[in-house]
Amino acid sequence: MNTKEISNRKDIALLVTLFYQKVRVDSLLGPIFNEAIKDWPTHLDHLTDFWEGNLLFTKAYHGDPLGAHAKVDAANNNTIEPTHFGVWLNLWFETIDANFTGDIARKAKRQARKMSTFLYLHIFQARKKSKE
Repeated sequence: MNTKEISNRKDIALLVTLFYQKVRVDSLLGPIFNEAIKDWPTHLDHLTDFWEGNLLFTKAYHGDPLGAHAKVDAANNNTIEPTHFGVWLNLWFETIDANFTGDIARKAKRQARKMSTFLYLHIFQARKKSKE
């Protein structure tokens, strides 16, 4: 497949869709995501909003990704670990590299790297609070 610049919502929707196709069948991530997400079309649209806002600044995102991830971790008996985020990042990078190039693609990688660290730290803090 030829790579192209990420320049609009359609490109981001393609990235998000292709990426989550991989996540859903991944042996480590698939069971967690498929249990947590009941309405994939709505969720993919929501995630497209998120990434469109982060990468193109054309959409305001309204949601609580920190709280949502902490709830998913709690529902999985606090078993989400850095390895999960590493696999998630590898699939994200793989999807970007296979389909996109340029500054926005690089930004998508940087943002995902930062976000994965931030989300895991929040999950870890939520675990500590639940024990108090």
